[in-house]
Amino acid sequence: MRTIETVRGALALATAAVLLAAARPANAQDVGIEVGSTPAAVTIEDLEGNPVDLGQWIGKKPVVFQFWATWCPLCEALEPKVAAAKQRFGEKVDVVFVAVAVNQTKRSIQRHLRDRPMPGPVLWDTDGKATRAFKAPTTSYIVVLDAAGKVTYTGVGDDQDVATAVARVVN
Repeated sequence: MRTIETVRGALALATAAVLLAAARPANAQDVGIEVGSTPAAVTIEDLEGNPVDLGQWIGKKPVVFQFWATWCPLCEALEPKVAAAKQRFGEKVDVVFVAVAVNQTKRSIQRHLRDRPMPGPVLWDTDGKATRAFKAPTTSYIVVLDAAGKVTYTGVGDDQDVATAVARVVN
């Protein structure tokens, strides 16, 4: 009798896990910084070397942070998705690109942006402060924050549904 109860309990737990997984957004991956947390407002640089406090975007309105590199093919594939989300939601959402300081320079980024402008500021994470604050595992990493500054979505790769992630936090 106890064995049947144990099996039923295990089945109930397995069913609950499947239902919870199905209830998550299709492309949310829960990588990096924890959903529900607030990232530290660290200071990094713009491409001219001026300090930029990421706190100016955290807790003001919804914002998308993408950890990005000129050489990243997944980042390139995400560009139209991020641009479409920005165009769809306009001033209701900010988009910030955090250029990782790996295999690229401020100068190479500036050259890249002349031909391919981005729909938001591109900042330089020289010392990896933003990478650590957001627990960015790789490039193509996207974090969406709501207006209160809480993480509502994280994902990696080119198959992310950025517009849906943003739609959930835009009022």
